[in-house]
Amino acid sequence: MRLSTHETVQRIWTVRLHPQPGGPLLSCPQCTLNGYRLQAASARSAALTHLARHARRDVLPRHLRTCQCRARNCSWHPRHRGCAGPVLLALTCDRSGRVWRLADACAACAAATTNTAVVPDTLLASARARPVGAASRHARPPHGPGERLRVREMLTYLGVALPRFSSPAARLLALQCALRADGRGRVRLPGGLLRSMRLHSRSELWSELEHAGWLRYSLPRRPHVEARLLDADMQTQTSGRSVRARAAHWALRPVPLVAPRGMSPTVQLTALILASHTSDGVGSAELDVLARLGGQSPQQVEDLLDQLVHCRLLAAWQHLREHDEICWRLPGRGTPSSTPPGR
Repeated sequence: MRLSTHETVQRIWTVRLHPQPGGPLLSCPQCTLNGYRLQAASARSAALTHLARHARRDVLPRHLRTCQCRARNCSWHPRHRGCAGPVLLALTCDRSGRVWRLADACAACAAATTNTAVVPDTLLASARARPVGAASRHARPPHGPGERLRVREMLTYLGVALPRFSSPAARLLALQCALRADGRGRVRLPGGLLRSMRLHSRSELWSELEHAGWLRYSLPRRPHVEARLLDADMQTQTSGRSVRARAAHWALRPVPLVAPRGMSPTVQLTALILASHTSDGVGSAELDVLARLGGQSPQQVEDLLDQLVHCRLLAAWQHLREHDEICWRLPGRGTPSSTPPGR
């Protein structure tokens, strides 16, 4: 049981977007901001940025943070076995995309709440608190686990920042943009890189991300495409550009789950998501998390897992229905749990 003398501290922040003819109005009951007019294309980014500022300002030591969902009798999600796991920052939006909530929640409650994603600490940490120069270079994680974790965090963020059913190809493109952008949110993707991803001359993908209000791109006039990320969090990333570039390179060939050439973007994205959750040949994740990161339905996720088994990227997978969790193992590894694999 978690004991705390700070029971009155609330770490729940909510913003609302009120549709108006001249652009939505943003209101926040936790501060004096009320009726701030926004451009429709940047409304989602502005809402997330405002919530992040609250979280940065109202800092509380990790050992004093409690599950705010439990403080409200767990009314945010269906009943489950109870609070468990570390306290995380959970970002939730309603189905209309007009109400956004950022709150402390335990891992179990966050997983049980619909339309919710965990916000990585690396996207909320202040850039001023990050070491620079040689100290930053020495702090880089070793090749492999560090890149995998950074890609996983960015996929989690994009799972909330992009519309629910953004296409897999657009998600792969957004991931490369986010990881390769400079400190001002500007990104330049060479034509050769886009050709290697089989996304060259796919202007509809750029238009899809632009329509979502996530970036603004320039028509290619040179051997590369330039864009500016409108998401404010993409302009204040704490990890260095070279570190993110390493992660972007790993995302192109996420060893050991490299999809064969010619596979659809949907299969490539699924393999990348699984690779970011795999360690020592086995992995697991909640089914809802896999569906949200890939922009798929739960049934589509299971079909995609079968495809990965068919092309021998996975040896087997199973659905642990008691916890609504998917476990998998790579070829040549042991079973993903103590029970026989279901597929």
